[in-house]
Amino acid sequence: MVLPSFFNLQGLNLLRLATASPLVRGNDTDQQALIQFKAKITGDQLNIMESWNSSIHFCQWIGVTCGRKHPRVTKLKLRVLKLSGSLSPYIGNLSFLKELDLAGNSFYNQIPREIGGLRRLEALDLANNSISGEIPSNLSACSKLILVDMSNNQLTGEIPSLLDLLSNLKVLGFVNNSLRGSIPPSLGNLSSLEKLGLENNALSGIIPEPFGRLRNLSVFAISSNAISGIVPVAMFNLSNTRAFDIGINKIQGTLHSDLEINMPYVEFFSVGGNQISGQIPISLSNATYLYDLEFNGNRFNGNVPSLEKLDTLYNLELGKNYLGHGREGDLNFLCSLVNNTKLRFLSIGNNNFGGEFPKCISNFSSTLRGLSMGDNNILGKIPDGIGNLINLEVLVFAINQLSGLIPFNIGRLQKLKIFLANINFLSGTIPHSIGNLSELILLDLNFNNLQGSIPSGLGNCKNLLLMDLSSNKLSGPIPPEVLGLPSLSIVLNLSSNYLTGELSVVVEKLKVLSILDVSQNRLSGLLPKNLGSCVSLEKLFLEGNLFEGPIPLSLSSLRGLEALDLSDNYLSGGIPEFLVRFGALKYLNLSFNDLEGLIPSEGVFKNTSATFVEGNSKLCGGIPELHLSRCNSKKSSKTSLKLKITIMVVISGVTSVFSIFLIIWFRMKKEQKPMTTHVEIPLLQLSYQSILRTTNGFSPQNLVGSGSFGSVYKGILEANGAVIAVKVFNLLNHRASRSFLIECEALKNIRHRNLVKVLTAISGIDYKGNDFKALVYEFMENGSLEDWLHPSVGMNKPETMRNLNFIQRLNVAIDVAHALEYLHHRCETPIIHCDLKPSNVLLDGEMVGHISDFGLAKILSGDKPNHSTNESSSLGLRGTIGYAPPEYGMGSELSTNGDVYSYGILLLEMLTGKNPTNERFKEGLSLHNFVKATLPDRVVEIIDPILLEESVRGGTSANITLYENNLGNDIHLQCLNSILEIGLACSTGSPSERMDMSNVITKLCLIREKLLHPTRLRGGI
Repeated sequence: MVLPSFFNLQGLNLLRLATASPLVRGNDTDQQALIQFKAKITGDQLNIMESWNSSIHFCQWIGVTCGRKHPRVTKLKLRVLKLSGSLSPYIGNLSFLKELDLAGNSFYNQIPREIGGLRRLEALDLANNSISGEIPSNLSACSKLILVDMSNNQLTGEIPSLLDLLSNLKVLGFVNNSLRGSIPPSLGNLSSLEKLGLENNALSGIIPEPFGRLRNLSVFAISSNAISGIVPVAMFNLSNTRAFDIGINKIQGTLHSDLEINMPYVEFFSVGGNQISGQIPISLSNATYLYDLEFNGNRFNGNVPSLEKLDTLYNLELGKNYLGHGREGDLNFLCSLVNNTKLRFLSIGNNNFGGEFPKCISNFSSTLRGLSMGDNNILGKIPDGIGNLINLEVLVFAINQLSGLIPFNIGRLQKLKIFLANINFLSGTIPHSIGNLSELILLDLNFNNLQGSIPSGLGNCKNLLLMDLSSNKLSGPIPPEVLGLPSLSIVLNLSSNYLTGELSVVVEKLKVLSILDVSQNRLSGLLPKNLGSCVSLEKLFLEGNLFEGPIPLSLSSLRGLEALDLSDNYLSGGIPEFLVRFGALKYLNLSFNDLEGLIPSEGVFKNTSATFVEGNSKLCGGIPELHLSRCNSKKSSKTSLKLKITIMVVISGVTSVFSIFLIIWFRMKKEQKPMTTHVEIPLLQLSYQSILRTTNGFSPQNLVGSGSFGSVYKGILEANGAVIAVKVFNLLNHRASRSFLIECEALKNIRHRNLVKVLTAISGIDYKGNDFKALVYEFMENGSLEDWLHPSVGMNKPETMRNLNFIQRLNVAIDVAHALEYLHHRCETPIIHCDLKPSNVLLDGEMVGHISDFGLAKILSGDKPNHSTNESSSLGLRGTIGYAPPEYGMGSELSTNGDVYSYGILLLEMLTGKNPTNERFKEGLSLHNFVKATLPDRVVEIIDPILLEESVRGGTSANITLYENNLGNDIHLQCLNSILEIGLACSTGSPSERMDMSNVITKLCLIREKLLHPTRLRGGI
């Protein structure tokens, strides 16, 4: 038990009381414990704590309940009141406490061990906070506990095995944390346990055999872990089970059709996402209360038993297995569901089901919303009665052997959002009634035998993001209503048909489309000049048509193009020079046209594996690997003369304009007041809708990265084709909104070459009416420093990606130092970044470093000395493990010295290539101590091998084993040693002893000068 008088004296009277007698009146003890609890509250949006004052008895304070006989606190219930702060250890002094409920707030830091002293505690609910650290093992001393719920926090470590001493426990919840290790078998001794929730952790091991003895268990949920082994057979006979969820693990074993599953009251049964084989047990059909049944993503085979008794079934998922035999009768079980009026979702895709499409599906309840049968071997026709399922939103028949017509009644499904029937043998025309599907988002009918024209009524589908009608036998012109659907943002694919006519000018409306493919048709005429209005295009395929005339110069605005195919047409004229400047272009096919003139030798044209120009007899020049003839010298002379004249005229004009500009600027300079460091950034006017288009509907292909507060997407602005980065905040995380406000506040008045530039902020609602918040930044094309130092396995980057040389690393280190020095000393109000690490250092096209992500930043008030603040954050402990300074973990105030510590660790990581959370840094060994132990004589033992290889290649030493002896004469290693010493000085344990960033910049710049110009500087650094 903690005595408050030892820690926070409340005046001389309290001191005398504490020292005069070891006995303290109970109500005083409780009152002081509550006062100390209040002292740890740092955020109180609803002003709850205002009622906690001396004007009323503490038993009347909001959330406090006292016993009837004695004024002792029995309940502390402050659920969902927007409180933040850490938990005071003085809670342990509320010795009569039976219920502690702080769920749904923003409490952070660790759970105080003093809670283990609450012997009368029956309910402990800390769910939905930001609490970190481990579960206190001494919680087992609270022997009267009935409920323990710590779900949705940031807990680490293992589940204490001593919790089996809580013999009265009925509810145990650790859902959505970061717990590791195995599930303690001792929990099988909790004979009173009714609910066990361990989903979304990192647990491994097996399901303990003793769990089969938990006869009172009604909820068993361990999904989304790494549990392996087999399910103890006894668990299938826990007759009180209501929910059984072991999905998304690594569980194996085989189930037999005659396995007895005795769970008569089970409502939720999921084994999906495992490695279980065998058959679906027939006994499951006796579970007449089943609401959700999930067997998807396993290795089940054989027939599916009749589900006739499951008349309350809402969701049935059998996809991604080996069910069925590829023959008639496989789908008989579907007809057993005809009388079910509650079924909403039915998924049987990715199996081996065969036989005719069951007509009984037309008799399903009209409440059905999702029907997925793709990737099977289903034959026959889609029944006309499919139109009876008027509430369908998802309909998937793709990759089967269906034939016949698409029913005209498909037009009755006016709520349909997704219709996929690609890769079948469907024939006839696309029914005009499909234009009634105004809510359609995805339409894919490719690889069928469809004929006739494309219905113009598809233009009524104003929400379409993707339309694929490729590889059919469609003919006639492309309807302008379809070609100009402005909602299309993912794909419009009409390739490999018999379409004729010109490409209409309405194509300019496809401003947010990523992929346009009309190849292998019979389209003719000139390419429309306004094709350049499709500024978001990444892939443009026009090959195999009858297009003629020049390549439009307006295509120069398609700066994000990655693939362009104009081959096998009748295009003429020269190759536009702007193609050289398309940095994203990885595939260019201009072959088999009538192009003429000089082929450029830069940009994509330097890569013969990416550029194809054969079949153009009038082309010349280019790189030697193309084996084309040299261009005619006379023509070249004329061209050269014209070019020279043009250049002279342009230079003359530019010189005149620049001279006028200088005169005007100098005059204005005299009249202006001195400029401040705050520059107003003209903000873009963007909305949720425009961001949706810019990012191709937040396509996974545009996803750059993600973190705890949101995801970052790449986008291309419609107005000017500029590439941007969009950080979309995950508002399901209750701390994300706070992070958004902090980042807006931090970035609104700062501007520096080495800080990421924010272009605008967006706060509104999405198309579902949910809150939406995003920040838009300049896009950093070389990603993060983390990507370069520690590239992920399978990362889609060139082999040279990790080879940051010494000078590049030093330049980035200096860039980051400049940014921190600006934030700490040259802003109007100093800013502490609080989360400096490699993933928050972004590199632009010139490899210039920029600090990003100010979601945890702290803006210091002007009256705070020493650039520090004693205010805490509602976002929890600032920083990231390994980079956050040790004093933050002990509750010290935030300061610029904390950023210096993070910078020091970053510097050490850049030169050693080792992450501070590396497995080797355990039991007192840290990156700081690891480096310190080797300086100055053994630096080669710890340096990143890539830098050593660079040193050897540079001729500094002929034999790597001689480095120790040559260190004094090797400029390269001297500089490495000096930088590591700076990293150590910045990351020392004492904040007051750390270097100032101004001093860091001076020393690093001297080191760079010595490295680049060794003859200019003599002596030490």
